[in-house]
Amino acid sequence: MSLGQVELKQGKHEIKTNQRKKILLLTIGIILIGANLRAPLTSVGPLIASIRDNLGMSNALAGTLTTVPLLAFALLSPFVPMLSRRFGTELVLMSSLFLLTVGILLRSLAGIGSLFAGTILLGLAIAVCNVLLPSFIKHRFSRNLGMMTGVYSVSMNLCGAIASGISIPVASLSGLGWRGALGCWSVLSLIAVLIWIPLLKGREKPMKAAGAEPHHKSNLWRSQIAWNVTLFMGLQSLIFYTVVAWLPEILQQKGLSSSSAGWMLSLMQFSILPITFIVPILAGRMKNQRILVTITGFLFVTGIAGVLYGSAVLIPLWVMMIGIAGGCAFSLAMMFFSLRTQNAHQAAALSGMAQSFGYLLAAIGPLVFGLLHDVTHSWSIPLFMLIVVSLLIFLFGMGAAKAEHIKTK
Repeated sequence: MSLGQVELKQGKHEIKTNQRKKILLLTIGIILIGANLRAPLTSVGPLIASIRDNLGMSNALAGTLTTVPLLAFALLSPFVPMLSRRFGTELVLMSSLFLLTVGILLRSLAGIGSLFAGTILLGLAIAVCNVLLPSFIKHRFSRNLGMMTGVYSVSMNLCGAIASGISIPVASLSGLGWRGALGCWSVLSLIAVLIWIPLLKGREKPMKAAGAEPHHKSNLWRSQIAWNVTLFMGLQSLIFYTVVAWLPEILQQKGLSSSSAGWMLSLMQFSILPITFIVPILAGRMKNQRILVTITGFLFVTGIAGVLYGSAVLIPLWVMMIGIAGGCAFSLAMMFFSLRTQNAHQAAALSGMAQSFGYLLAAIGPLVFGLLHDVTHSWSIPLFMLIVVSLLIFLFGMGAAKAEHIKTK
């Protein structure tokens, strides 16, 4: 073998090694983004009473702490694809992680003003990641869409479940109270920033990085497929955030203690974990995903009806059904952004549209659910509302699961 051939072989080996390192770094970066998407939000719920009492807030004002990020998602999501096209996906993602770190720290510093300012900032930062991550995965891991979607979904839901479980212990043991329990998540977001900084080196040009093709445009707002995906995304978000907000109180009125009701909520969130890894892989291998939509609708209806009409002894089963259905629905929504679009730019646009409308519904859902309870003095009508929503999820999901792409023009 000549010297030139040896050098060529060594050069190819070096290129392959560098590519593997880049893929590994990208994977770690995606996992860390996923880990930061829910933990800063789910860590708040268990600490609401401490925050309220410490700052002298009303119940209504304290309750808005969980609504403000959802409204930030709804307002910013449609504009995120434009940021990606202008500055490049990697830079926008890294900047949003930095903004998330600032928001978490600001939220934990002083009084009510900084609490809400930080909450708004972290809500805006998470909105950016919510929208861009599915399209980034489509662009960089087009041959492993299901696997990578599953990886980041598991990371997101696992850290979200852990955050809600350890908030009280951290607040008690650290000696820093609720501020320390909320502020500690800035360490995770800062690690994510440090991982993403090297990924900016040699990144693709903004238009290419976003997967954009200027001469191929699509009007998502006139696309039936886009609306099916959007309504599927929105309605499953409505159920998830409504159940997270109200399930413990419902179960307490069915005879469970407050601690047992809290554990049932944790059981629901942990039931989501294996599903969010398996379903994207299955969905990516199917021609259409209608059987998964059917299973999702069935589990939602059965689980919610079980809580409403079933035996209290079987509550863990009903809660697990709702959790599995929620995991299926969320995973399918994330996959639809990629499966129903033709390029990463279109996927980002669909993600922005669906998440804007979806999180607006998510913010309204718990409020309407609570109002129905106040008017009827019963959980029957509010839970029946969720059964109707479950049937709508099935209806729109069947449309979203068709083996079609949004057309370009």
